[in-house]
Amino acid sequence: MNFIKKLLYTAAVFALPLTSSAQSSDEKPKENWFNLDLKADGTFGISTERAYSELLKGKTSKTVVVAVIDGGIDENHEDLKQVMWVNPKEIAGNGIDDDKNGYIDDVHGWNFIGSAKGTNVHHDNMEVVRLINKLQPKYAAALNSTPFTEAERKEFQLYKKLVTDYMEKLQQAQMGLQNTTMILKYLDGILVKMGKTEPTIDDFNAYKPEGDIEPQVIKFLKPEIKKTSYQEFRQELEDGLKHYDTQVKYHLNLEFDPRKDSVGDNYANSNERIYGNNDITGPDAEHGTHVAGIIAAVRSNSLGIKGVADNVKIMALRTVPDGDERDKDVANSIRYAVDNGAKIINMSFGKAYSWDKKVVDEAVKYAVSKDVLLVHAAGNDGKNTEKEDNVPNRLFADSTGVTMGTAEGWIEVGASGWKNDEDLVASFSNYGGKSVDVFAPGVKINSTMPDSKYKENDGTSMASPVVAGLAALIRSYYPQFTAVQVKEIIMNSVTKVEQKVKIREEGSSNKVPVSQISVSGGVVNAYNALLLAEKTNSTASVKSK
Repeated sequence: MNFIKKLLYTAAVFALPLTSSAQSSDEKPKENWFNLDLKADGTFGISTERAYSELLKGKTSKTVVVAVIDGGIDENHEDLKQVMWVNPKEIAGNGIDDDKNGYIDDVHGWNFIGSAKGTNVHHDNMEVVRLINKLQPKYAAALNSTPFTEAERKEFQLYKKLVTDYMEKLQQAQMGLQNTTMILKYLDGILVKMGKTEPTIDDFNAYKPEGDIEPQVIKFLKPEIKKTSYQEFRQELEDGLKHYDTQVKYHLNLEFDPRKDSVGDNYANSNERIYGNNDITGPDAEHGTHVAGIIAAVRSNSLGIKGVADNVKIMALRTVPDGDERDKDVANSIRYAVDNGAKIINMSFGKAYSWDKKVVDEAVKYAVSKDVLLVHAAGNDGKNTEKEDNVPNRLFADSTGVTMGTAEGWIEVGASGWKNDEDLVASFSNYGGKSVDVFAPGVKINSTMPDSKYKENDGTSMASPVVAGLAALIRSYYPQFTAVQVKEIIMNSVTKVEQKVKIREEGSSNKVPVSQISVSGGVVNAYNALLLAEKTNSTASVKSK
């Protein structure tokens, strides 16, 4: 993620300093670091292993269903296939809606971005593109002096903001694509002159660059290769090229709309419920598979990684394409999860704008009313979400945008690294004194990938499932607690961060207490949470006698 951002400011503008990513590249954390203990292991994990060894031995637990609303999950992964939720009322592969819930053969969950014909949405727009296309016919030729009603005036101001935001994003994507293409072009030329296909750092040190650009390419790549290897650096470059190319071709393409042919629903009807298919994997299951592993990868099979929770079933809801998720699909996924027994919902996605926030708000209210805990990633823009929207969120808004209440059973999660220093909060993580509840490990998190592979990823998308896993762990061993009680236990048991940490605000770097950029002022801790859960349970038992 941070490497891709670097590509915006390199190649064509080599004179500018590169952005840096604290705790992300110069060294590797310990294996399984997000489950380790700060005091015992010297790494700022959430003390999961300590909790299992000291607090949970011999205790019985109840299976908890966790819904993962994401881009798809490889249900056959060696570390996940044992923990996939199975719909007990559905007979696999018979083409019949056995449980009569409207979804045929929904054995492990449902895909709301596919069609009954078997087609699937892979790429989609950003919401800013959809909203521009929606408003452009009415406001493209409008002026500030155009007579509008109060509602139209507000909509016109939104349209102008959307266009400005869109143009900035498109310019960045085009620049990133140009820069990455340029780096790869010159790098390939250097390799030809070297006569190497897999050069080492010594080869680059010995190479004498020519012209004006080659020295800058060498200057850029050498520190990156020192941190990893040429092969990994090359893969990151190619990932960057794919990222920016996808943005230009799909995410920010005003002419691109995959919905009609790939889903076939009536998109104008936000209340439509029955559409999609049972393909929970889809064309790209990397993100969702990684998220699922953090929550629930089997802890006892000596394979791969260890998830946070040990008695969980993962319900897969394919909702998030390569692009922005759509509100209708998110709302339907939440309702499906609730109706089919999920007690926790992980949502590692978000966007700056909403097409129909009301339909999502109503689904969130429904989940809260059914004692379901929603865990959501705060976002990766390094921004204050009290000032910059990141939706969905816990705030219920009316048609004018005025807040009309909040979801109590909602946890908003920022990302932290493994070192207990001023760089603890990940440089990419959003934050907010009232909008972000807790921080959790989200840098270099190793987890499951399709085809029984494993990979490290960064993001609040990784931090959110750490917290969802912790919530599942608590609900598993203390099933009597409500969703709101579980949230309170998590919030009140964080490891408080004593030192100030770096954040980016209004273009400059500042050091602030974590208590100013989150509600809890700390990083979640499984050991502390289970101690508090036991104390809370004992107190409740005494009072009931």
